Amino acid sequence: MTMTSTDISRAINDLLFTPGLDLTEAIDRHFAPDYRQRTNGVWSDRTSFARHMTRLRSLIRDGQVEVQDELRDGLSYADRHTVTLTHHDGHVSRTEVYLFARMAPDGRFRCVEETTLLVTGEGDDSQLGLIN
Repeated sequence: MTMTSTDISRAINDLLFTPGLDLTEAIDRHFAPDYRQRTNGVWSDRTSFARHMTRLRSLIRDGQVEVQDELRDGLSYADRHTVTLTHHDGHVSRTEVYLFARMAPDGRFRCVEETTLLVTGEGDDSQLGLIN
């Protein structure tokens, strides 16, 4: 598959803020078949990632991602971004994320390691982890 290298903003927008886009299509667009990640010390594979995205889509109404810093060097990618989520009950949560990734040769994420910090929101919002 030849494509333009993805980035976190496009990935999150497709995964969470484009409800008409099929989740499987969104995941295939941005994440390699052997994708895995570690969020706040917990490893997961692509299957558990898809389950988590399904859950997040059911809990949020809208949101936005703001990238503060973004660096690329070959297949290495790093960024600092903030995700603001509006939940179906109307409350808003905001999470700051520090992310380091390895990209697949086709431009999709292969491995992500990230740390998240809940900036505003309710107690349970820290368990939502954007990519977890």
